[in-house]
Amino acid sequence: MKVNEMEKAEILAAYQTQFGTEGADVFFSPGRINVIGEHTDYNGGHVFPCAISLGTYGAFGFRDDQEVHLYSGNMEGDEVVFALTDDQPETEASRTWANYFKGMLTYLRAQFKQIDRGFNLYVYGNLPYGSGLSSSASIELLMGNVLRDEFDLAIDSIELVKLGQKTENDFVGLNSGIMDQFAVGMGKKDNAIFLDCNTLEYQYLPLELGDYEIVIMSTNKKHSLAGSAYNDRVAECHEAVKRLQQKLDIQTLGELDEHTLDEYSYLINDDVLLKRARHAVTENQRTLRATKAMQAGDLNELGRLINASHVSLHFDYEVSGTELDTLAEAAWQQPGVLGARMIGGGFAGSAIAIVKKDQAEALKEKVGKIYRETVGYDASFYDAEIVDGPHKI
Repeated sequence: MKVNEMEKAEILAAYQTQFGTEGADVFFSPGRINVIGEHTDYNGGHVFPCAISLGTYGAFGFRDDQEVHLYSGNMEGDEVVFALTDDQPETEASRTWANYFKGMLTYLRAQFKQIDRGFNLYVYGNLPYGSGLSSSASIELLMGNVLRDEFDLAIDSIELVKLGQKTENDFVGLNSGIMDQFAVGMGKKDNAIFLDCNTLEYQYLPLELGDYEIVIMSTNKKHSLAGSAYNDRVAECHEAVKRLQQKLDIQTLGELDEHTLDEYSYLINDDVLLKRARHAVTENQRTLRATKAMQAGDLNELGRLINASHVSLHFDYEVSGTELDTLAEAAWQQPGVLGARMIGGGFAGSAIAIVKKDQAEALKEKVGKIYRETVGYDASFYDAEIVDGPHKI
């Protein structure tokens, strides 16, 4: 992604205003969208995400002491200060954004003793807060790449991705899979990543949509997955696996197809657990079919599978809600739309629509009107390029 030199200069100027000294370097870490494959990552399935040009910027400079100063340009007046030498910094309930930085720093310092000097980091993001575009993974991989570059750490990008997930799971307390961090950390311009979350085998596939583009539709309803039913869904899927293991030698739902789940569904024998398992299994199969459809140039089938994904997330996984359902269902009604669905963990956040380029503005206007009339406030719409992963600007 090419960043306007003026934007870089503005970030460095903001750093100097805040810290009273010149910043050394500016980094960018993208957000992500997921074309298809939702809630399959922690179920050992496949996903098909890509990094986007909305993300998080960080201006870095060394200090002459052992303190770390984090400042968020999105939350003015919010500076977090702690000792670099603190091996177990406390999480902050009121300033959750800082916890993702603290987690990555804690785990990297445990491995690399050369992180031995304090620093300032001025952070600014243009990802809508709570939008489901993975601002947390963007922050985690920003911190990981800043520390790798500035302290010359011998660690590869996939290991940073794993530490991002560890930060999410163990430091923050959200039992998420690895998709978000992988999509952010391994992003490639104009490509989506076909990832097996069980083995971490991956393949870059050009996201070739021809006359179509992806429009991001944000509900503008604030949410936090750590405080949502996300962890409940993880637990429900694990319980379904536990029951299936009475007869099947499996570790995850991603190892099953629909026929096997159907044959052994009597082992689960619970209406809620069956719905959760059915989504995990069918969504994984949809993702496999969708990537083949895209490679074959069958965008109509891709669109139908994207629609089916939303229906499954609504009825079987029950993670959509009025706001996301309104966006997806309103988009389905518009001319030139191949498919639309919620993305991310759910419970608010964002949806995507694949729409003809010459119909995109009409979609935003018409869906926006329906959303306002139904929900009572405005949705936001974004066009985003598919970009590379984190890097120094």
